[in-house]
Amino acid sequence: MTATPTHPTTGTDLVERARAAAAQVVDPELPVLTLADLGVLRDVTIEDGPDGDLVVVTVTPTYSGCPAMATMRDDLVHRLRTAGLPRVQVRLSLAPAWSSDWITPRGRAALRKHGISPPGPVERRDGPVPLTLGPVRRATQCPRCTSADVELVSEFGPTACTALYRCRACLDPFEHVKEI
Repeated sequence: MTATPTHPTTGTDLVERARAAAAQVVDPELPVLTLADLGVLRDVTIEDGPDGDLVVVTVTPTYSGCPAMATMRDDLVHRLRTAGLPRVQVRLSLAPAWSSDWITPRGRAALRKHGISPPGPVERRDGPVPLTLGPVRRATQCPRCTSADVELVSEFGPTACTALYRCRACLDPFEHVKEI
């Protein structure tokens, strides 16, 4: 009887396994989105170390001081360790700054499906951004009936990344992910 030869996992296989595990982690504030669909999961790499392979996951917060980052880090470490990757490090990358434009089409569809209005495109500017203290005007639609006849109820929703709106057509309240 001959033993079946074992094939060590290649670096590419390990990266793909780590990337697949990390991509399943959901955002703690918007659990209808994975970190990949939210666009905060930037990179997954493997570094050689004296104690074996180290999985390095790079994430970018949606904004500086985001309170969900600690939970995202803990969830990523837990998910990767559960996937059999015991050495994990999560790194923050602040540049380039996250943009709501990084939300994937699949993520935008998931938001709509769950009654949350996805952000519109971010206005691009060169140079300084003027400070305006008046109400923010957004081109948003009701995620339920698609009416654009909506009104801002509160600039701040359950998270700092969302605002609360009410549809004048169907009268349903909804959250809108802010354009950043």
